[in-house]
Amino acid sequence: MIASIFGLIIFSPLFLVTAVAVKMDTPGPVFARLKRVTKNKEFILYKFRGMVAHDPDGGAESLKASLAALNERKDGPLFKIKNDPRITRVGKVIRKYRLDELAQFINILKGDMSLVGPRPHQPDEIEKYEKHHKKLLAIKAGATGLAQVSGSSDLPFEQEVALDTYYIEN
Repeated sequence: MIASIFGLIIFSPLFLVTAVAVKMDTPGPVFARLKRVTKNKEFILYKFRGMVAHDPDGGAESLKASLAALNERKDGPLFKIKNDPRITRVGKVIRKYRLDELAQFINILKGDMSLVGPRPHQPDEIEKYEKHHKKLLAIKAGATGLAQVSGSSDLPFEQEVALDTYYIEN
């Protein structure tokens, strides 16, 4: 929690610039509020919004089903498209430099997440977990972890699981 307070203070100028850029780029909220799971409990993950906003006509999550055929992650339950059409212009920049993740200091401060641990996944992804994947739910999810610093979404899902399992066990 102390690290999150420190992070929120240190990165506050970057928060402001990112928030203004997101707001000026596309209509919608500055933050995306995403359902995630940690320790078998659902919570709302905050990120700076880098995709089209949710609105009555749809949004990023509602477009996911129509893009399912383009999913490049065939090795597990996660969804990833390299040139995702849902990503906004500002979203490309903030995602490249992982600025969208800075809002997770709020989740750390609230106690929803740890600074380090396995990344939290969506409830629909966790429903597709195999038995050995569920070990990732043994500890609180983190904003960063061994899998993120070792290649993140460029890694095969089973390698992500292996790295996070190693972290949990050691």
